[in-house]
Amino acid sequence: MNLYVIRHGETAGSLSGQHTGTTDIPLTDNGRRLAERLRPVLAREMFAAVLCSPMQRARETCELAGLGSTSVIDGDLVVWNYGAYEGLTTGEIRETAPGWLIFRDECPGGKSPEEIGARVDRVIARVRGAPGDVALFAHGHVLRVLVARWIDMPPVSRQHFLLDTGTLCVLGYYREIPAVRVWNGPLLG
Repeated sequence: MNLYVIRHGETAGSLSGQHTGTTDIPLTDNGRRLAERLRPVLAREMFAAVLCSPMQRARETCELAGLGSTSVIDGDLVVWNYGAYEGLTTGEIRETAPGWLIFRDECPGGKSPEEIGARVDRVIARVRGAPGDVALFAHGHVLRVLVARWIDMPPVSRQHFLLDTGTLCVLGYYREIPAVRVWNGPLLG
């Protein structure tokens, strides 16, 4: 089985670099275009399941990509809760927390990297039990944790997986070993 991992399209927060976790913001016009570009690529595939974060930007991407009618909301895919850091850029956070890194450090009043890891572990367990390919629509930081957990890399490795908005990634297997087939891939065709 293959796991098609799709980050939502561009938002005002992704453009500004702000941590917009629980702020439920829509896609920009460009974000909608990115999501629509996914449609012909995903239309060529048959999915046993389509899972989606409950956040508006992920649901809108899923709908525009043509899979909204078959999607199921999965609360474990919800965006990272940044707590007191909501709406701030990394530069602003580092003014009071020098060297802060989302994949290593706490978000006061928000979720820890370990809590996000536990959530994506539940998602991985569900998709590995699916009878075929699965598509999921979620958020950059959560998906970067997911890929590291998929291939059994240590938690700190999450920082090495850059992920643009509106991109398609494919996780699968090399023989029986979890592997990355495509990461942060451009759309073809």
